[in-house]
Amino acid sequence: LDILATCRKGAPVMSRLVNYPQVAEVISHGDTRSSVILRSGLQVDLRVVPRASYGAALQYFTGSKAHNIALRRRAAVRKLKLNEYGIFDGDEQVAGRTEKEVYARLGLPFIEPELREDHGEIDAALARKLPRVVKLDDLRGDLHCLTKASDGHLSVEALARAASKRGYQYVAVTDRFRPDAGARKPDPKRLRRQMAAIDRLNERAHRIVVLKGCEVDILGDSALDLPNDVLAAMDLTVCAVHSHFDLSRARQTARLLRAMDNPHFNILAHPTGRLGDERPPMDVDLERIMQGAKERGCILELNAQPTRLDLSDVHCRLAREIGVKVAISSGAQHEAHLDYMRLGVFQARRGWLERDDVVNTRSLAQLRRLLKR
Repeated sequence: LDILATCRKGAPVMSRLVNYPQVAEVISHGDTRSSVILRSGLQVDLRVVPRASYGAALQYFTGSKAHNIALRRRAAVRKLKLNEYGIFDGDEQVAGRTEKEVYARLGLPFIEPELREDHGEIDAALARKLPRVVKLDDLRGDLHCLTKASDGHLSVEALARAASKRGYQYVAVTDRFRPDAGARKPDPKRLRRQMAAIDRLNERAHRIVVLKGCEVDILGDSALDLPNDVLAAMDLTVCAVHSHFDLSRARQTARLLRAMDNPHFNILAHPTGRLGDERPPMDVDLERIMQGAKERGCILELNAQPTRLDLSDVHCRLAREIGVKVAISSGAQHEAHLDYMRLGVFQARRGWLERDDVVNTRSLAQLRRLLKR
């Protein structure tokens, strides 16, 4: 972890760091730079720079190495020198107080931090075609949340209150009722009771609309694990693979495409099925899946759970190029999980997604139109 700071002369920021109770080892301790290892094993480096250099240092430590090399080349062409202390013409600093100042001195518009990977962002900046990447404030709702009816810990009403506190216009209840042996099987009657309870809640609540949904299992034969008449009664379906992860690439791809043929299929949840160190992504042709989703009017989820973050940034970029829409969802089981949405937004920004690429930046009326197939 790199921490960058400016401070008044003589401020005890370095001693504050090295004397932090969680520090296990002090690697170095200086006036402008110190490095420690925490008890958790995390190394933390603190750098203090002059205020006039803060923007240049922030850009230097934020951008990838390849991005920074490309910027230094642009500076050299202009007979300038770029480093973490600023842009210099000989010995004179000509930029560095802000990041925008650094980019402007190199003839570039500001490039958002998440885009600084040397993946075409400099050419896009020169062509004035940088994406206006989505922001957390753009989101108007969460389309994948679980309640006490399945794996969650909140009632529907508590979930609605928590979502409303975050300024959302809508939140989807998408409980998962597992079809696997030993777990709760899908129960259409129970689902219909939940939908009726949501209708009653929506009649009382005015600040937020609760959408009726379900996390529907995609079975090994591509069937969805609920009958079509139940699926048709929902506002949306979030369809997911929870079994048969080891199919060949061709069979897994065909399985998902056939599942999307169901007219009640709306969102493909966590599309690769990855689960942190516990489970790798399944072998599937995501480009074909995205093409198929676009043709059928389906949406791909970017699941913001930190163990998933699925879609990846690379796949988000591919979705944008193909033109298939993405839903950023938390998969929340606790109230605190709703805040994972910021991680999903960070991922989407790295994948160049703009507001229009994300379905839950829409108003409720616009979202309902997008969900119709």
